[in-house]
Amino acid sequence: MRALVCSSLEGIDSLEVGDLDGRRPGRGEVRVEVEAAGVNFPDLLVIRGLYQDQPPLPFAPGMEIAGTVAEIGEGVGNVAVGDRVFSFVAHGGYAEEVVVPSDALFPIPEGMTSDVAASLPIAYGTSYHALVDRADLPEGETLLVLGAAGGGGMAAVQIGKALGARVIAAVSSEDKEQAVRASGADEVIRYDRSDLREELKRLTPAGVDVV
Repeated sequence: MRALVCSSLEGIDSLEVGDLDGRRPGRGEVRVEVEAAGVNFPDLLVIRGLYQDQPPLPFAPGMEIAGTVAEIGEGVGNVAVGDRVFSFVAHGGYAEEVVVPSDALFPIPEGMTSDVAASLPIAYGTSYHALVDRADLPEGETLLVLGAAGGGGMAAVQIGKALGARVIAAVSSEDKEQAVRASGADEVIRYDRSDLREELKRLTPAGVDVV
């Protein structure tokens, strides 16, 4: 299969389009034809040998994928051939196909494009884990998001709003302010032109609940 191949841990300039061996799905696994793949900071780490989960060379990087189920292994009952799915994978997303555990697949909602679906697992998964599993952010509390225009920050703004929180987004430029307002931020602090601490005191005299 065609893939973006990392054959030496020398960073992005060492990546080349080439061929890697594909494989059939085993028990509990699914082969997905990749239509879109996300790009994240861990992808840059893994091609330099700096990530905690380091695959053997050569490999295809890419940890977020969206596509269509092409083949299912024994014991798989939650998806069928032809289903549109997205997933987090350890590596291998920058290839024509990838084999994924079936329990790591999520259905792509009707009307969502593959490129949008492929951007969900890492940024939105990380922010969801932070706000729901760890912070247990309830409706009505105040959430401060630092670096709110980045991938994880924008996801946190949107998830915070969906949970019913009052969201304060901190950003450093006009275009970032417009982006976070469009994503639902209730208040925006521009720390490139005002003091973050003083603005927080003005907006929330009692302080924020979650940062």
